[in-house]
Amino acid sequence: MSQHPLKAYKNLEFLNSQEARLIRVQCEMVETKSRLAANGVRDTMVFFGSARMRSSEDAAKGLQEAEAAMAAGTEGAEQALERARMQVRTAPYYEAARELARRLTEWSMASPERNYFICSGAGPGIMEAANRGASEVPGGRSVGLGISLPFEAGNNDYVTPELSFEFHYFFTRKYWFLYMAKALVIFPGGFGTMDELFETLTLIQTKKINRKLPIVLYGTDYWDPILNVDVMADFGTISRADLDLMHRSNSVDDAFAYLTGQLEG
Repeated sequence: MSQHPLKAYKNLEFLNSQEARLIRVQCEMVETKSRLAANGVRDTMVFFGSARMRSSEDAAKGLQEAEAAMAAGTEGAEQALERARMQVRTAPYYEAARELARRLTEWSMASPERNYFICSGAGPGIMEAANRGASEVPGGRSVGLGISLPFEAGNNDYVTPELSFEFHYFFTRKYWFLYMAKALVIFPGGFGTMDELFETLTLIQTKKINRKLPIVLYGTDYWDPILNVDVMADFGTISRADLDLMHRSNSVDDAFAYLTGQLEG
């Protein structure tokens, strides 16, 4: 009896091979587009920021545990206590991201003419806070664009399941971050956050993104000493007009007013 050979698109060994890399890239483009469209996602408000920040409740609990470990003389307790104290210090950023995402979701859902979804990288920290805030609005949904990394467990529990994605390629994930973005909120973060910020600014500056895209830098006590772009203008490496591409904010009220004003304007 004749046998049917395995079809190419069912051959997992081939699909995971080097030769099929372009096919895998196309899958991350086409499947994502299809699922977002099926769920009515057209416009997003993207939150970036550190994955290391914790909620006020979790940070306080972590500090209590670290202090107990320090008192008991546990190995590595000193480093753990330093991390716990830092997480208590930065917990207000988590809570601000959570509240801002909640208010923006509530605002968007209040009018049938608005269709803005909170979008994050789906991880912990500020990403979790953004998805969590959106989930706290009755009927609120949010997008999570995760990435396969060896030191992250997966997407956070607050991403809407049908809008939860996991990418292998950073560049396809970056594409989906910005393709539908109508606003960016940048909380304190590390190299990844800076990468997303500067890449976006470059795309706006070079007119590759040729639409209004308000950017909020949240947390002036963090961003002011780290990002002094006025010096770039002083040296002529950017124009004075480029300084207006970012709005610095230090309160949820101000960030909310700025973003909604820009999106409605």
